Amino acid sequence: MGTKSPHLPDDGEGPLRAARLKPFRMGAKTVTNAEFASFVEDTGYVTEAERFGWSFVFWSEVPPEIEMTQGIEGLEWWRRVDGAYWKAPRGPGSSPDADHPAVHISWNDARAIAAWAGATLPTEAQWEHAARGGLEDVPFPWGDAEPDDSTFCPCNIWQGEFPKVNTAVDGYLSTAPARSFAPN
Repeated sequence: MGTKSPHLPDDGEGPLRAARLKPFRMGAKTVTNAEFASFVEDTGYVTEAERFGWSFVFWSEVPPEIEMTQGIEGLEWWRRVDGAYWKAPRGPGSSPDADHPAVHISWNDARAIAAWAGATLPTEAQWEHAARGGLEDVPFPWGDAEPDDSTFCPCNIWQGEFPKVNTAVDGYLSTAPARSFAPN
């Protein structure tokens, strides 16, 4: 795990190091809103965002009727929106797309749905191994080719001038349905 060529050294990307893993299973996609809704219906679970009464929403997803929001210094594109949680992803009056990833989910929320599903969250080493899809020290899950803003879009990322303009060349301004892109 790790890399011998970190792009963001402060993120702990390096050094490249060996990690021993036992066999494990990993879901093939993110948890969708429909799956999260089944979990909530079965258990009555209340997410941390619901208990807090708010969550952060990316600025371009904040509905126009929500005029004043609080940001984070240095990360102003994230805006506090009262009432934002998995079932109201952009705040009150919004609703999630069933096949999109559930958002506003904390680590504790993720642990709860994993336990309900009879699973566990992956360790960092398991996550990195699965994300690499068997490849070794490569910068991306698919290898060395860097996504661009026009012809190579292997995943849902920002295209354009971040955080001002997303051209959505990949087809999505925000989240994408859970199986929109090829697995690694």
